[in-house]
Amino acid sequence: MKSPQSTRRRFLGQSACSAVSSIPMMNTLLNLQMAGKAAAQAPVSDYKTLVCFFLHGGMDSYNWLVPRDATRHGIYSATRGNLALGSGQVLPLNQSGGDGQLYGIHPSCTGIQQLFNGLGGDTNKRRAAFLTNVGTLIEPVTKAQYLAESVPLPKSLYSHSDQVDQWQTSVPQGLSQLSGWGGRLADLMHTTANGSTSIAMNISLAGNNLFQVGNNTTQFVVTNSGALRLSGEDQLSATHPLRLKNAAHKSIIEQTYGNMMQQSYAQLTKSSIELQEFFLQQFNNYNASAITGLFPANNWIGDNFLAAAKMIALRQALGLHRQTIFISHPGWDHHLELLDSQEEMLDTLDDAVFAFQRAIEQLGLQDSVVTFTASDFGRTLRSNGRGTDHAWGGNAMVMGGPVQGGRIYGTFPNLALESNDDTGYGGRLIPTTSVDQFFAELLRWFGVPAASMSTVLPNISHFYNVNSSSLPIGFLKPGMWS
Repeated sequence: MKSPQSTRRRFLGQSACSAVSSIPMMNTLLNLQMAGKAAAQAPVSDYKTLVCFFLHGGMDSYNWLVPRDATRHGIYSATRGNLALGSGQVLPLNQSGGDGQLYGIHPSCTGIQQLFNGLGGDTNKRRAAFLTNVGTLIEPVTKAQYLAESVPLPKSLYSHSDQVDQWQTSVPQGLSQLSGWGGRLADLMHTTANGSTSIAMNISLAGNNLFQVGNNTTQFVVTNSGALRLSGEDQLSATHPLRLKNAAHKSIIEQTYGNMMQQSYAQLTKSSIELQEFFLQQFNNYNASAITGLFPANNWIGDNFLAAAKMIALRQALGLHRQTIFISHPGWDHHLELLDSQEEMLDTLDDAVFAFQRAIEQLGLQDSVVTFTASDFGRTLRSNGRGTDHAWGGNAMVMGGPVQGGRIYGTFPNLALESNDDTGYGGRLIPTTSVDQFFAELLRWFGVPAASMSTVLPNISHFYNVNSSSLPIGFLKPGMWS
C-alpha cells in the first residue's frame, strides 16, 4: 500500500497530464480570478460584447442576399442557373438608405427579414444590416492586378483551413506566431477594460479557435451548459469511480508541498477548479426565465445563443466590461444539394439569431452587443450542377442596437460571369471590402484607440486611415463609436 506522500508525489510528478486532460479548458482559466474583485477595479464603466458567429465550410451567401430588381435579378438568374431563387421567392428587404437598390433574403430567413426591416414592425428598431462582397485582402486588388499577380494576394486562396485562419487572424499573408485578432484585442484591452485582476475576456462556445488566441491572453472554453467540470462530474452518482477519483485529486491538491514546482502546480490546479466552479455556479444560478421561451426547441445553435445571452447578462457579476464570444455553425461546404441543404440550415440559423437578438432586447442590453457573421469564403456564382465550389468574396451580416440597420453596405458586385468583379473562374468574386475594414469598424465601437488599431489589424493602413473622423464602412449609428 502506497503512503499518502508517495501518492501525492506520483500525482504531481507523473499524473499532471491526466489532471489537465480532465479539465480541457484549464489553460483558459489561468488568467481568471474571482469576479467580484474586478468589477470594482475596472477603469471603464460601460459594457460591450462582440459575438462572432462563424459559418464553417464557406457559405454560399449569394443565395442568402439576392438582388430583387428586374435587371440585376435577371443577371443573377442567368449566372446561377438551376440554383437561382425566383424574385418572388425571396423575402423583400426594405432598405432605409444604403445603396438604394432592391434586395431580398432567402425565404427561410423570416426572422432576419424582420430584424432588417424593423423588429416587431418598428422601423426605429432596424437591427440587422449586410456587408456585400467582403473577403480577405492584403491590399486592394483589381481583376487586372489579380490576373497579373502584380500585388500580393492572400496565401492559399480557396483553401478551407487557410481562409478560416485568415478570417480569424486578419493577416492573410501569414504570421510567424499565430494569434487571432480577437486574441490581440484581448492582449490590448484585457487589463485596461476589465481591471487589474484578469478575467478571461474571450469566451468560446465552440472549443478552441484561432480568433481568440492572444500572445498574452487565452480563451475560456465552455459549453452551452456552462463551464466544464472534472470528467463530467455533475452527471455522475456519488459513488461513481470517476467522482471518487476527482475527490481524490481535490484532496491531493489541498495539501502543502515543500517543492516549489509541486506547490505551484497544486495551487494552479486548485485555483482553476475553483474558478470553473465559480463560473458554473454563476451560470446555473442565473434566472433566465425571461428569455428562455424566446429560443426554439431542438435547435442546438439556438442553445448556444441562449448560453451566450446568459453570459452577456452575467458580465457585471463576472467583472467583464469587455468580452468576445465565439459561436460556430459548421456544415456550409455545399458542393452538392445546395438548395435543400441551405433551406434547412438557414432556417436553423434564422431561428437562433432572431431569438438571440430578441433576448438581448428583452434584457435591455441591445446597445451594448454587436453580432457579426464570418465564413471561410464565398462560393462560385456558377452552379457545378448541384452546388457551388470554393471562391472568395461573400456577404456578411452584422446586427445589434449600435448597428445602423436596414441597409446594404459596401459595393454589391456585378454578378455576370467574366465581369470585372470575377476572377474568371465560374464567378469567383474579388472582394471590394476587406475583412480589415469590417473588423476595424467593430473595433472603433469596442473602444480600440487609433494608435493601437494596427496592433490588432496589421494591414489596416492599406484600407483605412485610422486617424480619420469617419468610419471605414459606416454601418454603426452616429454616437455609437469614438
